[in-house]
Formats: sequence, C-alpha cells, structure tokens
Amino acid sequence: MLYSSARDWREAHHKRVLFFGMSGLGKTHVSQMLRDSGGWFHYSIDYRIGTRYMGEYIADNAKAEAMKVPFLRDLLLSDSIYIGSNISFANLTPVAAYLGKPGNPEKGGLAMTEYRRRQEQFRHAEVYALLDTEYFIDRAQRLYGYPNFICDTGGSICEWVDADNPEDPIMTELSQRTLMIWIKGDEAHTQSLIRRFDKAPKPMSYQPEFLTRSWEKYIIENNCVENEVDPNAFIRWTYAQALAHRQPRYEAMARWGVTVTADQIATVRDTQDFDALIESAISDRA
Repeated sequence: MLYSSARDWREAHHKRVLFFGMSGLGKTHVSQMLRDSGGWFHYSIDYRIGTRYMGEYIADNAKAEAMKVPFLRDLLLSDSIYIGSNISFANLTPVAAYLGKPGNPEKGGLAMTEYRRRQEQFRHAEVYALLDTEYFIDRAQRLYGYPNFICDTGGSICEWVDADNPEDPIMTELSQRTLMIWIKGDEAHTQSLIRRFDKAPKPMSYQPEFLTRSWEKYIIENNCVENEVDPNAFIRWTYAQALAHRQPRYEAMARWGVTVTADQIATVRDTQDFDALIESAISDRA
C-alpha cells in the first residue's frame, strides 16, 4: 500500500486517497467535505467522464433530438444557438440521460444494440478517466498547490478490473498512486439503496457479460421480446442483482487497500475525524 503503517499515514505531507464502493454510501459526500476544508483536491471520475470523454457524445445526442424540431433545426444549421450539457459534481444527469435504458422505444427505451454501444463508450471513458489519476495528482499540486488528493470513483469501477490478478493494470496503477479505500455497506444499506432506486430508477453501467445474462433472463422470465420490455421495470429488476454481483468484486479490490464502513464515514465531520478513521483502518489491516 502507499501508506504501509498508521505512522506513515499520520506523518505524510501529501495524502492521496481513492474511494470506491456502491453509489450512495458517502464517497462524494466525504470528498466534498474534505475539499471544502481547503487542503484537498477533489477529482471526480464521473465528472471527468462527462466532460472530457463523453461530452461530445452527450451534446451530439441532444443536438440529434433538437434536429427533429424544425424551429431548432434551422437555428442549429445556421449556428444561431448552442447546445451543450451543464454537468457539475452535483449534477451528472446528462451522463445518465445519454446512457439511457433498454427496451420499448414508446417508453423512452433504446434498442439493445444502441444501448450496448453506449455502455461500451462509457467503459472506455471510465477506464481512461481512472488512468488520468496520476495526471490530476500532479496537476493538483503543481498548478493549484493542493497538498492532498481525493479520487472519487463511480460505482462501476469494479466492473472493469480483475482485482484477483496482481498485475491488473488499473488496480496496479491506482494502488501505486493512492490509498484505495472501500466504503462498505451492510444489508440495511443495500435495502435502503434498492428502495431509493425503485422510487427513482437511473441508468447504470454494467459489465457486458452481466448485462447479457440479465437481459436474456429478464426476457425469458417475462415472456416478452425486446421492444416490449419496460425500460424502468428492467433496470429496477436488474439493480438488486447488480449490487449482489458487485459485492465480491469490491471485496477483492479491498485487498489492495483498506476498508471503512458507511456508518463510520457518516460520522466524519472534519479532516481530523477523517485522518483518525483512516489511521485506524490502516492499523486494523496491519
């Protein structure tokens, strides 16, 4: 690990951490808290994806919809209006809207071939954004003078790595640059996330093999064809399975770093609390 002992962490002049785990357990919340303290640079993987690697896809998709409206079409063709996304750390809706949901087009669904294409675009974007971590560590210190660094990852990081492979390129790179911290939820957290997702289902990114299995199983169990699939019903059905699929993948990743619980993260109020929590997690691992 980057910090092999609690003392190494405590005495480090430059602290570099990476949070991973299920979305909704506090990664972005604690990242923003540390950023607001003034000494930490917050690198959001999802924001980087939406601005650097998928910004053009998102804007072009919006333009394609606008081109269907004669009034907007004329303005676009004459360069009279500009269409772009307004992505922020707190608003990643443009990325989710572009990813979409597969199923009945009359209910806003995408054809599965198009859905897979966008999923693959997201996979490439997330991998590139993760590998940009070293660049942003250097940029944060050299350009802005931040002594400390946070990499705030998306929930799908576990889909693109093989943490059981000691030579996995993404895991090797990230663990050499940061202390990898798993924010671990329990069964109560899982059920809460499922209930929240059920009320407001959002697009997600899936490992291709998992998506294929889930799609084929859903169609068989519901005795339907692709164009009959309710997009929201499918992603609701898939969500709980995705959480179960990801849990052992997160556990494997945790062997490359340390683990803290979502309940522990929820008690962190300032940088002193955070330093003490991570020091304790490193001691526990040792």
